[in-house]
Amino acid sequence: MAHPDLYLKKNEDKRLRKGHLWVFSNEVDTKRSPLDQFAAGDLVVIKDNSGKPLGSAYINPNTLVCARLISRKPSQKLGGNFFKDRISNALALRERLFDKPYYRLVFGESDGLPGLVIDRFGSVLSVQITTAGIEKQKEILVTTLIELLSPESIILKNDNSQRQLENLSQKTEVIYGTLPETLIIEENNALFQLNVIDGQKTGWFYDHRNSRVQVAKLAKEQRILDLFCYSGAWGIPAAMAGASDVTCVDSSESALTMAQSSAKLNSVQDRMHFVRSDVFDFLKQARENNAHYDIIILDPPALIKRKKDFKAGYEAYRRLNHLALQVLSKNGILVSASCSHHLTKSNLHELLRSSARHIDRHLVFFSSGSQGPDHPVHPSIPETEYLKTYFCSVASSL
Repeated sequence: MAHPDLYLKKNEDKRLRKGHLWVFSNEVDTKRSPLDQFAAGDLVVIKDNSGKPLGSAYINPNTLVCARLISRKPSQKLGGNFFKDRISNALALRERLFDKPYYRLVFGESDGLPGLVIDRFGSVLSVQITTAGIEKQKEILVTTLIELLSPESIILKNDNSQRQLENLSQKTEVIYGTLPETLIIEENNALFQLNVIDGQKTGWFYDHRNSRVQVAKLAKEQRILDLFCYSGAWGIPAAMAGASDVTCVDSSESALTMAQSSAKLNSVQDRMHFVRSDVFDFLKQARENNAHYDIIILDPPALIKRKKDFKAGYEAYRRLNHLALQVLSKNGILVSASCSHHLTKSNLHELLRSSARHIDRHLVFFSSGSQGPDHPVHPSIPETEYLKTYFCSVASSL
């Protein structure tokens, strides 16, 4: 049976023709294809204003991004063969990139699976479904993952705000197998204990793995401050590489508990300190105490989640970097990152420039980083390129 048609307004097909996969609700010709005739998760054929098919998509008539293209073929079905083909392709790339099964296996649109993220923690898969289209195919997806990867357990990490926008339940559950009592992964030759059920997002952040390697290479005999440390993914490899002292700061007690456990796993607990605090408050107190650090890692959560939050979020990033620069040692290194898509690399560049000038410091960029290769960037979808990092050398004013 053919999919029903979803017609676009005149000239609203340009972005799709360039390779993007999203259709916004205000781009739909609702006179020819009223949105209320579709149910969330239905498959449709996207057609331009002249009636020419552009491909197959799943739809949610109640959301701003109301349709996501799954194929340029107008008859594509969302079934076992579809998931097997797309996940196999994603797996083949990761197995070429990594020699151990610790990586992001599926990264949404970049892997041809809009609304789906899968992180692989050895024999455990953490699955995040963010759209009604994928939710409707959940059983087929799980069956495919079992067939392809024979996991010990599969966790649905669905406690995120994107599901709320799609009117989906926000419940985390082990949908297959049994979760190991202790789950340990490996990244950059360090071991980390995970709490996937209660952890943020999928339970781990693989995206900074390459930048963390670079910090470790700079860490020997350095005093390091790791802000928004979460589970210690920056600080622990730095301590293993010979840092004299590593202070990890986070507001989450459970995250710090995991980080402490991981420090013991890697036998570096004697050189690490874990502080539960709001980062703004910690930096202000450090400034008042005249404390200084040789390397500061500033990796906050997304402070600009929506475009309309840009002004307040930009100011928060500016204040954080300004405060961090004030407690950085002479000739120190600031590693400043942002995972907010709406804060561009040029925005981060500018706020670092202005913050350094404001306190009369000589700041130069000697390196920059982005997301790891298991978070591939779709060349037509700028939203898939979200992570940016600057490595800054900071000295007294010239």
